[in-house]
Amino acid sequence: MTVDYSHMTPPVPPAPTVITMSDVEPERVQWLWPGRLPLGKLVVIDGDPSTGKSTLTLDLAARVSTGGTWPDGALSAGPRDVLLLSAEDGVADTIAPRLAAAGADRLRVHVLADVPQVDEDGNVRRVPPSLPRDVGLIEKVVAEKKVAFIVVDVLMAFLNSGVDSHRDQDVRGVLHQLASMAERAGCTVVLIRHLNKAGGSNALYRGGGSIGIVGAARAAYLVARDPEDEDRRIFAVTKCNLALEPPSLAYRLVDDPDHGCARIEWEDAPVEHTAASLLRGPVDDEDRTERDEAADWLLGYLTDNGGTAARKDIVKAARAAGYSEATLKRAKDRAAVKHSSEGFPRQTWWSMPVGSAKPGHAQGEPTGKGEPTGADLRKHNLQSAQSVQSAQPSASEPTEPTADCGHPIKAVNTSNGKCGQCIAERPADPARAAAEEHGRALRLAVGA
Repeated sequence: MTVDYSHMTPPVPPAPTVITMSDVEPERVQWLWPGRLPLGKLVVIDGDPSTGKSTLTLDLAARVSTGGTWPDGALSAGPRDVLLLSAEDGVADTIAPRLAAAGADRLRVHVLADVPQVDEDGNVRRVPPSLPRDVGLIEKVVAEKKVAFIVVDVLMAFLNSGVDSHRDQDVRGVLHQLASMAERAGCTVVLIRHLNKAGGSNALYRGGGSIGIVGAARAAYLVARDPEDEDRRIFAVTKCNLALEPPSLAYRLVDDPDHGCARIEWEDAPVEHTAASLLRGPVDDEDRTERDEAADWLLGYLTDNGGTAARKDIVKAARAAGYSEATLKRAKDRAAVKHSSEGFPRQTWWSMPVGSAKPGHAQGEPTGKGEPTGADLRKHNLQSAQSVQSAQPSASEPTEPTADCGHPIKAVNTSNGKCGQCIAERPADPARAAAEEHGRALRLAVGA
């Protein structure tokens, strides 16, 4: 009997999608705000609280709803609808007045307040929208209202509880779904973020969460106060993958007494500020870096300690002064500080560069930062003082011939040419001392 095994053949897995570029018809990028807000893409806007991010996005929403001109004078393609997801502002007492103050057509502006969720018992309850869970519902609203502009304020508040915003794979998975929806619907999705506390002037790394967030966006902007004018805000580009980077724009938050809120007042001309210059913050006239400050501190510390100090004591004092060991290493290179190692166990010493001195910092004058203490430092300071005294005899004292090492010539053993004082000052070798002690004990034992 013949058995038919054909029905047991494993199914053929789906083939991957491969696109041959000769089959692709090139298309031009479509813009909501020409050169700044691309349609069908994700856009990120970062900024600290109180810089007016939410008010700014509502000003942009108002321009979309009316088809008005953009802040840089670019023409709009006509009135379109807007969808807002807001986790921080009240709909009636904050969003509505700001839209009215900005002159929005509120018939075209919609707020996704909540979505239905069915529990295990079949009960329906209303919950805030969440990403990526509700991307499908958002796309449905976008299609029904013909939305061209979506604002998610703030992104972190709408991520599912299982999404780690600092994990690249997690956020890219969420944003891939959101970006695909934006592309299908042909709308611009703006994601608002607060700045992190990391510091630094590279705006790409200053937004909250993973670098994958700004990586998934096709354009990104920073909103920050003007370092030279606290009442002025700057809207600066962080990245723009689809066009030349546009110039920064300036605006102010002005009072609108008719609506009891603030509104945006844009300046006509672009400004020279960049995202990097805004994040750099106020600096002194020399634009000093942490490394420069640490180098200054290091030279002062060495000056206060006779020009030489043990590395371990310097590191300890630097930490007390607020400088990390990595910064201290860079400061050492910056200040051209020398180092040497000697003794057993070996100890490293740092010393002032030859012929250098810290301007305006006299020896013995306290630096006010991280003054070190400890038996090792006191011992070293005493040795340094003794060396200085021996190297600088008073005028009343007669000088005597010295050897190449600097010690009196009478300390040199004429039979072997070795300086007895150098040998006496040499750091003790524990292993050698133990061997000598063992030898002495052995000789005594044999003699007995």
